[in-house]
Amino acid sequence: MKKILFTLFVLISVQAGAQKFALVDMEYILKNIPSYERANEQLNQVSKKWQAEVDALTSEAQTLYKNYQSEAVFLSEEQKTQREEAIVAKEKEAAELKKKYFGPEGELYKKRESLMAPIQEEIYNAVKDISDQKGYSLILDRASDAGIIFASPKIDISNEVLTKLGYN
Repeated sequence: MKKILFTLFVLISVQAGAQKFALVDMEYILKNIPSYERANEQLNQVSKKWQAEVDALTSEAQTLYKNYQSEAVFLSEEQKTQREEAIVAKEKEAAELKKKYFGPEGELYKKRESLMAPIQEEIYNAVKDISDQKGYSLILDRASDAGIIFASPKIDISNEVLTKLGYN
């Protein structure tokens, strides 16, 4: 049994040794692509604009509530009900706008996808081309994989990817 396990271990080791691996650092690559920086800036500007709209509605709701609190003793039951409904409606409007812009499938998500997808696709194609040319079996992203404890800089192809994309 020990001989079989040893033989299996040797075969796996030999087979794994024949495969080529490489690393890329996506953070480094993205920092060196001007269109990525422009897309990020555009997303930040749109996000700030939309957040200002949400904040304005939230502020209106707060103002309505403060006014209601200070005037509540002078209002009839019907007027109180109307004011309370107006406050709830304004809060709901702010929440819906926030969800529309910043929700999981919101406008910011869609905008990010439309701006980043072409850049990511371009990087993926460059990595794939290099992999095909050099015969790599596996390329890992060293920036996002916390499982890599040490990796030789010799197998980092980030600069090759940037060169392939026309940046350097």
